[in-house]
Amino acid sequence: MDWLINDALPVLARIFVVWIFPFSFLDKIINHEAAVKQASSSWLPGGAALLYPAMAVELLTPPMIVFGFHDGIAALVLAGYCAITALLFHNFWTYPRFWSPESEGYPHVWDFFKNFGLVGGLFFVMLASGFF
Repeated sequence: MDWLINDALPVLARIFVVWIFPFSFLDKIINHEAAVKQASSSWLPGGAALLYPAMAVELLTPPMIVFGFHDGIAALVLAGYCAITALLFHNFWTYPRFWSPESEGYPHVWDFFKNFGLVGGLFFVMLASGFF
């Protein structure tokens, strides 16, 4: 049972924290026009150009975290990415009546909190890696 607690669960936890990102990377390739449109939707200039570094973060940091290769730094980068994308693209507070399921801002509430939930999980990765 020790192998489960000491070996398997930490690896599974790392996989579960990051497994959304390779799929998000693939989605940005498959639905490239929609990804460019979303990247250009914030107030930040050059959103479309920033799509490519974002894709690199989504592709490179998850295996680094899962396999423990500079995992603390990778988790910091990915946590920053999650926080920035939450603030730039899921700014639910700008929509009227965002708490109402009929509001266009309603799904952004949950995406915003999901992103910060991932930030919390990535902080645990940073702690486990000895980053702090």
